[in-house]
Amino acid sequence: MLSEFKAFLLKTNALALAIGVIIGGALGTVVTSLVNDIIMPPIGMALGGVDFSQLKIVLKDAVGGDPATEVAIRYGTFLNAIIAFIVIAFVVWQISRMFIKEPPPAAAKTCPFCKEANAVDASKCRACASAI
Repeated sequence: MLSEFKAFLLKTNALALAIGVIIGGALGTVVTSLVNDIIMPPIGMALGGVDFSQLKIVLKDAVGGDPATEVAIRYGTFLNAIIAFIVIAFVVWQISRMFIKEPPPAAAKTCPFCKEANAVDASKCRACASAI
């Protein structure tokens, strides 16, 4: 059973997926720190000293000075999460552009009548059936 599991891990993309998840988690931590500690403080300063992580709409004040009893919609934290997501999506998009290349288009000849692309060795157009 153990040898079958080992063969599964080595023959499928399970190992690559596991590595991707681990690296993705680490990237998420780094990007969250980048957003919260580097990007948002200058933006908040430019907007008049706003600390986005403290922006909230209080629905119920804290009872007895205990901040855990406060009920609030923390939209500033949500804005930080959105910006972190955008940065992660941009980085993943850039990485995928570097490593995933589109295959070159297959050679084709164009039908002179309907302008449809056909295989190079075709003698009739697949769209209009005219001789090419």
